[in-house]
Amino acid sequence: MSDEPLFWIHLNVDYPFNLTGVLYFPKIKNNIEIHRNKIQLYCNQVFVTDQVENIVPDFLTLLHGVIDSPDIPLNVSRSYLQSDANVKKISTYITKKVCDRLASLFKNDRKDFEAKWDDLKLFIHYGMLSQPDFYDKACKFALLKDDEGKHYTYEEYKELIKANQTDKEGNLIYLYATDREAQYAYIDTAKSKGYSVLLMDGQLDSPLVGMLEQKLEKSRFSRVDGDTIDRLIQKEDAAKVTLSETEQQSLSAVFSSMMPKMDKSEFHVQTENLGEAHAPILITQSEYMRRMKEMSQFQPGMSFYGEMPDMYNVVLNADHKLVKEVLADTTQQTEEQLKPIEAELRGLNARLQSIEDLQKDKKQEELTQDDRDLLKQCQDDIAAQESKKQEVFKGYAQHNAVVSQLIDLALLQNGLLKGEALTKFVKRSIDLIK
Repeated sequence: MSDEPLFWIHLNVDYPFNLTGVLYFPKIKNNIEIHRNKIQLYCNQVFVTDQVENIVPDFLTLLHGVIDSPDIPLNVSRSYLQSDANVKKISTYITKKVCDRLASLFKNDRKDFEAKWDDLKLFIHYGMLSQPDFYDKACKFALLKDDEGKHYTYEEYKELIKANQTDKEGNLIYLYATDREAQYAYIDTAKSKGYSVLLMDGQLDSPLVGMLEQKLEKSRFSRVDGDTIDRLIQKEDAAKVTLSETEQQSLSAVFSSMMPKMDKSEFHVQTENLGEAHAPILITQSEYMRRMKEMSQFQPGMSFYGEMPDMYNVVLNADHKLVKEVLADTTQQTEEQLKPIEAELRGLNARLQSIEDLQKDKKQEELTQDDRDLLKQCQDDIAAQESKKQEVFKGYAQHNAVVSQLIDLALLQNGLLKGEALTKFVKRSIDLIK
């Protein structure tokens, strides 16, 4: 037995055209297969067609029901439907009736409207994305839902967050999650700052976010795992990392050497001061690149984005006790091995600078082959020493269980730890607590 309709819409007009009918909203499943033959068109009770794409806007083909109009002849063609003035008026009238009905439901029984929102939102978002005039009306009753299940109109939510979620540039930042369970840690961090987080897990929420950023003045949507929370809503200039450049490079080399090699995934390690109370390591994903990959599913011309690797930022918290301990141990354990390499690098870099100074006033075509060979040889020698340096850090990291454990915990939190790596993590965890 099919589900009860969400609500009905009765059509009855005799000027400037004649039209009667009944349309209803079916309960839409997430795995819906959209059929466009659920509205039947009649002329004086004689069936004409169930192909109504040119009679009602595309998003309204999700509706079910019956329309009867003597102003549409029995023998219709696609070109007729596209050009006939009465057909265009019928389309405008039906759209207005649908909008009025939705607005009435929202105004007269908001509680019931909110209860039906998850079933209505696919239809409403489809209309807002495809019909600019529908957006202008629907934005008054379309809802946003936060991670706690509370509903807000666009204007209500703007008022709720504007005092606390406006960045230093005056932009209003809408934080959102797409999976409450998978992104719980990021949601929790945002809420600990007093921020509100939207839940945007609908099929059309990805293109909807892009549209809302264009429609809402000085507003930006950022997923909670897109960056560290202080960068998502930047209230002041970012604090400089307290570690020296050498210390940052050491930490980056140690952790980078132990990051997993995953198909179509890349990890970039960086260091920030996040505070002692924050996690020692977290993984974020660039909002821009992730959104481009998501949009490639909706726009065929952007399919090349879908082939690009997922880009992840691995953020080490320089304020955390465990990261400080790893840095101190790295320095102690690698210092002697690195001394001759660093000495060699200093000499090579000085030599490279000297070569570049001698060649800087020469045009490219004025350089002899010996000049080019000398420069390349020096660059290759530097690269070889840098490679040796990375091997030292890798050798150290392979014997430091804390490094592997921290990385795996961050991967696990993001659903990226699987198969053999997950099994190794479990075994290592057991060994650590024996």
